[in-house]
Amino acid sequence: MGAAAQKSPAIVQNASLGSLKVEPLTCAIGAEIGNVNLGAASRDPATVAEIRALLLKHKVLFFRDQDFSRAEHVAFARHFGELEDHPVAGSDPDHPGLVRIYKSPDSPNDRYENSWHTDATWREKPPFGCVLRCVECPDVGGDTMWANMALAYEKLPEQIKTQIAGLRARHSIESTFGAAMPIEKRHALRAQYPDAEHPVVRTHPETGEKILFVNGFTTHFTNFHTAQNVRYGQDFTRGMSDLLQYLISQSAIPEYQVRWRWKKNSVAFWDNRATQHYAVMDYPPCHRKMERAGIIGDTPY
Repeated sequence: MGAAAQKSPAIVQNASLGSLKVEPLTCAIGAEIGNVNLGAASRDPATVAEIRALLLKHKVLFFRDQDFSRAEHVAFARHFGELEDHPVAGSDPDHPGLVRIYKSPDSPNDRYENSWHTDATWREKPPFGCVLRCVECPDVGGDTMWANMALAYEKLPEQIKTQIAGLRARHSIESTFGAAMPIEKRHALRAQYPDAEHPVVRTHPETGEKILFVNGFTTHFTNFHTAQNVRYGQDFTRGMSDLLQYLISQSAIPEYQVRWRWKKNSVAFWDNRATQHYAVMDYPPCHRKMERAGIIGDTPY
């Protein structure tokens, strides 16, 4: 096979909408999908099946020029599961589950997204994935980055894999979204969404991959303080914290990442079970409007 053939985009055949053009964006994660309209795909199970297969392979898919309705946005996402509301961000009143992430020049301090995270791991069942569409964005800046956390696990030193094999960790909405709330509201938020406990290494329910599953919502390990890990009491906090921060830092390795530049009507669809993402806050106060359909997932194991 010649070099030109090796570099050419993959073509996925689809009987009802022609063919999907697939262009991988990095060696690790991400592909841009062309020759598809997600509004039409919302009414086409065959196209949805092709997209699902591509999502499992590339972990985050990108689409340009998707001028579909909110109803079509919701309908497409619901092919992958029921949708969930967010307890802090507001949803569209006519389309439950379609969360509006709107930034405005009038709220320059409302820019708290720039942290590597997997969405809503503070839930007992974190999301399967999310379909995010750009409604309005700055001309430059405001990119989003994703990291392949299956690759991050795969590349860990073997001694670290052995050490974390049975570890579990807590994930908290109270210490993140709730931190700036008055104490009564913060406690009420925790009562509604108690800290969730998940394995540090989860198994992807469809691909069987091992996923490094700690992120910005993770507060601590719950079963670290054992004779195997702690010689003296002072080892507990330092040893646990150092290991946790080392694991969380793996998402910041460029070789595991892809970076996407938004334009109006661009869409990203990511597998939340296998990725982390980071919204880059490098733009001045301006209007930035995104709409996200979050899909309910399962309990990590």
